[in-house]
Amino acid sequence: MSIYSKNDIKTLIQSGEGLILEFKSQFSHDVIETLVAFSNAKGGSVLLGVSDKGEVKGITLGKESLNQWLNEIKTKTAPQLIPDIDVVKIDSKDVVCITIIEYPIKPVSYRGRYFRRKANTNHQLLPSEVANLHLQSINSSWDCYVNEEINIDHISLDKVQLAIERMQKNKISIIEDPLSFLHKYKLIRDDKPTNTAYLMFKKEDSFDTTIELGRFQNEIIIKDSARSKSDIFTQIETVMDFVLKHINKEIIITGSPYNTQKWQYPLEAIREIVTNMIIHRDYRSSSDSIVKIFNDKIEFYNPGRLPDDITIDDLINNKYRSVPRNKLVADCCKDMGIIEKYGSGIRRVIDHFKNENLPIPEFGNISEGFMVTVFSDTNESSEKSSEKSSEKIINAIKNNPQITIDDLSILLGLTTRAIEKNLSRLKAEGIIERIGPDKGGQWKINKYGL
Repeated sequence: MSIYSKNDIKTLIQSGEGLILEFKSQFSHDVIETLVAFSNAKGGSVLLGVSDKGEVKGITLGKESLNQWLNEIKTKTAPQLIPDIDVVKIDSKDVVCITIIEYPIKPVSYRGRYFRRKANTNHQLLPSEVANLHLQSINSSWDCYVNEEINIDHISLDKVQLAIERMQKNKISIIEDPLSFLHKYKLIRDDKPTNTAYLMFKKEDSFDTTIELGRFQNEIIIKDSARSKSDIFTQIETVMDFVLKHINKEIIITGSPYNTQKWQYPLEAIREIVTNMIIHRDYRSSSDSIVKIFNDKIEFYNPGRLPDDITIDDLINNKYRSVPRNKLVADCCKDMGIIEKYGSGIRRVIDHFKNENLPIPEFGNISEGFMVTVFSDTNESSEKSSEKSSEKIINAIKNNPQITIDDLSILLGLTTRAIEKNLSRLKAEGIIERIGPDKGGQWKINKYGL
């Protein structure tokens, strides 16, 4: 007897295709690919005998059909998947429900290729994504592993001692000498330094951590430039010094013996961005981190995109579980007081800019990396243009709360990226909010944002 009732299947069909459900008319290789994608995400079901539009067509079953399908799924996946298969009659038509749970140790492959479910499609994983998925599934990260190309002679014990002193100031009890400290924090394994030890305490500069810094007169003319290849702690201060050198500072006369200084950008927010850029960078990428300073904005680009299951909206509204890309680096930096806690940095950056009455920073995946762009109050033309676009978006939402990003792009003559930026800003400011899922949900305009 099937564990799914007729009403269960009808409810699934009515919910429509999405992250955990797909419709197929017949069994095919695409079905196995989808099951693999589900197993590498949150699990899911494929309904056979249902059209893409959710119409029940039924499927013809032979005596051995189910066993043959199970065997094909099993032999063409690695590790082998063994899903549940149920048959339910709807209006005298057979519908087959093939269900797979999330696989505990990822990733699962289909004929040597790896897929993961994203929204209502299957996304083929890049080699770096395959590695990340595996490390996440075993609660580990790249920086925890030994770097076979170096030895202890590449590590500066003086830099380790400075880290110990920073932890002691942060009220972390450390009584070990530098070498013992490295072993205690698992920065050395089998007498070999990990990637974390190298990134944090390397003696000499190397291309692995290159950050390109530039002060631009416009998009193509560079007024000043610098490059950093040092350890990540040194780089935080190097980048901050370069930024401070090239942004404006205003002296405010208060009438008291002590005047105050006001920088072009809130320095706490800039340090937060710089720190997160360096700590959470994907150091396996051949790309460099890049900081571009313009008259009225700064762009911070970092190799390493957001995970597929975290949207820009999730990031801005702190609606996600923080999983640091470099877990051991982040853990050490937390003990040193360099970062406060996981997952709250973006929210603090936004609050700092709001408190200074500056435009909300923009966040977005760019190519194979992530970019944060901050704007100063001199960026009047850009801000006015953004406000005008935002007004058009709000009016479009008033007329059609279900309007999509693609529809907004066509209606307003803007790129989808520009639409996404405006929507992110409007959501961050509380003017609009998203009700329901990306597919099938709708926009809501809050009264105070009108």
